[in-house]
Order: sequence, then C-alpha cells, then structure tokens
Amino acid sequence: MRIGELAIRAGVNVETLRYYERRGLLPEPVRSPGGHRDYGEEAVRFVRAVKEVQTLGFSLSEIEEYMALTRRDPRRASTAGRAGLERKLAEIDVKLEALQTMRNGVFRALAAGPAALDRSTSAPAYLARSGRTPRLRAREPLHVTNGDSAARTLEATSVAGGVLPWNDALHVGPLAFDAAESRRARAQFLARHGWGDASALETELERRDELLAQAADVVIWVEHDLFDQLQLLQILSRLPPDARAELVQADDYLGSLDAERLEALWPTRRRLIESTIAAAREAWRAVTAGELDRAPEIAELPYLAAALRRLSEEQAPLSRTKRQLLTLLEDGARTPLELFLANQELEEAIFLGDAWCFLFLYELAEERRVAPASGGPMPLPPPRGDHATFVSTPLVLVR
Repeated sequence: MRIGELAIRAGVNVETLRYYERRGLLPEPVRSPGGHRDYGEEAVRFVRAVKEVQTLGFSLSEIEEYMALTRRDPRRASTAGRAGLERKLAEIDVKLEALQTMRNGVFRALAAGPAALDRSTSAPAYLARSGRTPRLRAREPLHVTNGDSAARTLEATSVAGGVLPWNDALHVGPLAFDAAESRRARAQFLARHGWGDASALETELERRDELLAQAADVVIWVEHDLFDQLQLLQILSRLPPDARAELVQADDYLGSLDAERLEALWPTRRRLIESTIAAAREAWRAVTAGELDRAPEIAELPYLAAALRRLSEEQAPLSRTKRQLLTLLEDGARTPLELFLANQELEEAIFLGDAWCFLFLYELAEERRVAPASGGPMPLPPPRGDHATFVSTPLVLVR
C-alpha cells in the first residue's frame, strides 16, 4: 500500500509517518518497480501500536529505547516493558497528586464565597484589589468565623462587618507560638498533605493575620469543640493590643445553621476583657509548647478545659481517634466513609473533619494496622488521591 493509504488506516498524517522513518522508528519499506514506497499490513499494526503506547504517556524517545532493547535481546522485552510501565505509572501518580493539589487550591479559593469584591478575603478578590486588604466601613467589626461555611452564611445575614474565615485544623500537625514560624510550619504541613502550594498557603495565612492585626473591633464566632477552641486561642493570641474583642460562642455547629438561626446568635455576644485575652494567650503558648498541663483555666471560656483534655488524648502515642477507628474495625470490614461517620458517634463534641479522618486511616495502613480487604494497595487519601476511590475501599484489621 502507498503511504497515503497507510496514514488513513493507521489514523495519522503522512508527515508523521515520514518523521517516524527519519527517526528510524518505522523501517523504510521496500520500493515498488516504479520507485514508490510499498507498505505491508505489519506497518499498519506497528503504527497503531505506537499510537496506543503514546496514549499511555510514553514519548517517542522512550518507545525508541524500548524497541532498540528488544531488537538486541528479544528475551528481555517482557521484563523491560513491565519495568517501563511501572515507571510510567509512578510518573502519572506524581502528576495526579500535583493536579489534586492544584484542584484543592482552586476549591479553597472558590469556597471563600461571593462577598463584595472590596470586602472579600478570597484570592481572586486580593488580585482584583492589586493585593490590598479588604476595606471595612467605619465602625464595622471584623467577624472571624471557624471556617468558610459559617462565613458564607454570616455574609447572608443583616449583621454588618467584614468576614474572615479562620481555615486551619490546629489539632493536626505542627504548632508554633510565633506567628511567622507558625505560618511557615502550617503551610508546609498542609502542602505536604495536598491542600495547595506551600508558598501560596503561607501567603494566604499571612494575609489572614495581617487583616486581623489591622482590625479595631473583632467578633469571634466559634463552637464548643476542639477544632474551634484551638482556633479561638490562636485568634486571641494574635489580636492587636488595642482591639476590642467580642465572642459569640455556641454549643451548636455554626456551619449547619441557616442565616436566620445564625443571626439569632448575634445578641448573645459578650465582650472579652483584657485579662481573659491575656490568659488565652498564655494557654495558646502552653499548647504550642506541648505543655498542656501549664494552660491556665479560663472561666470566661467554659469549653476550653474539655477541648484541651481531648487534645491530650490526641497527642498520645496512639491517638484516641486512631484507637477508636481500630475498635470500629473489630467486627469486620468497613469503608472509610462508614468509619468516619461511626467515629463521630464516639465523640463528646465532634471536631474531626472527614479529610483528617481519612489521613489517619492511611497512616494506620502505613503502620500495617489496617489494609484494604481486597489485599491490594491502600489508595491515597483525599485531597492527594481520588475521593470516591478512597471512601469506598473496604478496610480490615491486619491480624
């Protein structure tokens, strides 16, 4: 067959075939008596095979290297081919993890919500303002919430002021009292687990701290659980010296409230006096130093003592959460999603998000305490890996 027919049957253009020939990848065919290239069926099959392997991410150079090896020693073809596939799979996994990290960074920016551009704390809003901080109207407070969900709902109420979500799960990972050291350590930790680029995360945390440092009036919205109580201590430790601080503290979960119910909490706010703020600062210093026994009791923060007791249980050699997860597997296989929901039932005050629960399960697998029931490899937890795959993988105890 002529080169044009080969191109049509193999699904490539003529110039691609000529390029393959120049590289020596496609052997030059015999010539017809009239001097035309005369290709056989093996050429169609070969070009189709090259295209198929290229869809797996292999470059022409890698294909050429493999073909040269198999021509020299056909007995090594199978072993070499498998090794090449394993290397390519590892490369793809690295790319997928990077894409998951990028996706999560975009998701975090999207989660900031549709606040007015001049007051939003989202990354696109900072870009639109050429990096300038949000502008609060005169005598309006800065509302600091325990996350994006409560922040979006608060923006839908009639309560005046800017809204700053305090997005960090401080019960997991490194802590530091110094703000700059804390931002660096937290950003690196979060990036390592797939929550975004370390530099971008550190910038986001720096913007958050700068906005708090410039506020004259601050209203902090938190719940009673460990997640929120640690945030409360960190926020109070970062307040500027002359700031007026008020606290809305609920024993309900703010993220689950609609705008009307959240706004109903506004009249319950109370002023925090300087001695309370100073005691909170010392408590945060003790937490970041790993000296929970030195944290002062603060009567004005009634949920703090229970939260710090729960934190001490998480800091045991095998955390309480991991012990609970292992206990839940004693009766047989369960998926990570089932384990997460069942673990919530064992908590006096729910504080653990699903992503961190999934990370703990992955760590238990690395410690060879749990494993997929199928016997295959443990998938990466979200956001580093695919959420649907991870949450639906049945796990069992390793006996």
